[in-house]
Amino acid sequence: MDRKIKNALSGLTKAQKKHIALGLAALALAAAILAAGTPAALSAANTRLLPIYSVERDQKMVSLSFDAAWGNEDTQTLIDILGRYGVKVTFFVVGQWVDKYPESVRALADAGHEVMNHSADHAHFNSLSSDEIVANINACSDKIEAVTGVRPTLFRPPYGEYDDHVIAAVRSMGVEPIQWDVDSLDWKDISAGEIYDRVTKRVRPGSIILFHNAAKHTPEALEDILKYLISEGYELVPISKLLLRGEYTVDHTGRQFPAQ
Repeated sequence: MDRKIKNALSGLTKAQKKHIALGLAALALAAAILAAGTPAALSAANTRLLPIYSVERDQKMVSLSFDAAWGNEDTQTLIDILGRYGVKVTFFVVGQWVDKYPESVRALADAGHEVMNHSADHAHFNSLSSDEIVANINACSDKIEAVTGVRPTLFRPPYGEYDDHVIAAVRSMGVEPIQWDVDSLDWKDISAGEIYDRVTKRVRPGSIILFHNAAKHTPEALEDILKYLISEGYELVPISKLLLRGEYTVDHTGRQFPAQ
């Protein structure tokens, strides 16, 4: 420590030193938030940065999302079912999946669905440095943009894993990290009836619902879920249209609210 600073601090009381330390910590947190480029997602119990799990909406509006990382046998079936009901959704795709199935990526975009970023290789992002995170996301976005002509603005962390440095790195790119508040658990190969029950019992205005493009019973469950949501007066929109514009806050549950 610089001698002048030492001399200055030596004349302070313990309480004064504590106040200075707290002030420095607050400045450090503010700097991290500014670096992320968007409003902080802060919990009342801690200072974790959070992705968006759901959105505060007065209207009965929800978003369906599908993660695509491995299989592809049901993608066209899902496109066909969604098309029958005029519903547009968001697909989060892995860069390696784009390499294997560019025709499906193009079909999704041509059908009017959002094709967003789910990483280049489905890595565990908590173990990556900030520079590695940025490079990984850009690699996937480059592939998606090459096929669709549109660069993704949303990102879903593989395995749903994240920590503060992941969220800060993602937002520093001008990309919004997205989770979900309704998990269909279709990836567990539960029955279509169980998928239907999980979704319909948990959905609420502003929900983001998680499905997978290659889960065993998702196509079977999807049509009944769409019928239910539409009959209940829900408007089904891609995630980018569900999100709030302008200044916002994210509460400790990951719900996006308009800034007060």
